[in-house]
Amino acid sequence: MIKYSLKPDGSTDAGAAGAGEHIAPVPRISIQAFCETAESASTVQAAGDDRRMAKAHLKIQMGGIAAAAEAYRSAPTPNVVLIESESRHDELLTGLDQLAEVCDAGTRVIVVGRANDILLYRELVRRGISDYLIAPIDVLDIIRAISSLFGAPDAKPVGRTIAVVGAKGGVGASTVGHNIAWSIARDMRLDAVVADLDLAFGTAGLDYNQDPPQGIADAVFSPERIDTAFVDRLLSKCTDHLSLLAAPATLERVYDFGTDAFDSIFDVLRGSVPFIILDVPHVWSGWTKRTLIAADSILIVAGPDLANLRNAKNMIDLLRAARPNDHRPHYCLNQVGVPKRPEIKADEFAKALEAEPAGLIPFEPQMFGTAANNGQMIAEISSGHRVAETFRQLAQVVTGRGEVKRARSNLLTPFLEKLKLRQA
Repeated sequence: MIKYSLKPDGSTDAGAAGAGEHIAPVPRISIQAFCETAESASTVQAAGDDRRMAKAHLKIQMGGIAAAAEAYRSAPTPNVVLIESESRHDELLTGLDQLAEVCDAGTRVIVVGRANDILLYRELVRRGISDYLIAPIDVLDIIRAISSLFGAPDAKPVGRTIAVVGAKGGVGASTVGHNIAWSIARDMRLDAVVADLDLAFGTAGLDYNQDPPQGIADAVFSPERIDTAFVDRLLSKCTDHLSLLAAPATLERVYDFGTDAFDSIFDVLRGSVPFIILDVPHVWSGWTKRTLIAADSILIVAGPDLANLRNAKNMIDLLRAARPNDHRPHYCLNQVGVPKRPEIKADEFAKALEAEPAGLIPFEPQMFGTAANNGQMIAEISSGHRVAETFRQLAQVVTGRGEVKRARSNLLTPFLEKLKLRQA
């Protein structure tokens, strides 16, 4: 008998999930797949390219059960073995018995078969198979099955990262992100952490009226010390449900980071907090690109002008290509309605970006200026104001608890025609 852990819910449902489904990232494990069809091999490879599988090492071979049994006669088995088999009941079980003779204890096996047979499934469970997927499979079927193997039934949900970034400098992305985080904590009563990733010029400490002696710099410059207890000591408590991992906002040192500089910090936060709002600065580097691609939800903040439209489109196109199995990035328009300023309308943005904005935030200099100078959020200044309501709606959207409302569409303006000509 193969000694593997069973899937927590014992489910055989392999129905496709929506792109917004939250699947926890797969840990640093080795996975080997033995496929029988080129179609399944291609799907497994696509799963391996998904952001949630970035830490796993995947190897794909052809030959099914027979090839796996032969390979492991002279080599140790990995953490997970995925087997595709077109064999029927008795032949499949015989092949798995042969595989069991060469499998190391602790290896987990996922079988992809053609038979939608509850009796077969029960027999596979009895023999210790971790999961059974019914072909044809899709990318999320594979990622979900592997991810679920490493989540204990009583474990807390892995935290969701929400990256907020500006399409252009000065559009107020940090202000938007901080107010959304406040709404998640205050209005939705969910624990959240704001991580200010702009170490040189970050404003989260000012916006929340906090001046902690330690923050995210202490973690990123001491990677060998990063664990839950260490990160907890760096957090500054803003409210009962909201904490801050503040940026030093000093220029004594240069903040040049490697691509994976923040990975360990994010991993620790995911294990202890339901929602992590990443205040991503408007720079384009290896680590910012990696942070955006790896985030569970993305909000791009743009102003209503041509440069913002171009940048937002470029970012959305890149992120959609890099995250084919995720919900497309959301965007919102900020500082809408500046007097005497020509602006591109929201419905024209929607036409160019092929999606409705998640929110429209009007130009309210008095309110935002007062909040910034006092170290307060908009909801603290005026909880019933339409801007505060917009932040509550954005909080619902980025946490997956709300949907973007449709806006009235319109024809392309000369601004958009000009943009299209530039890109041609």
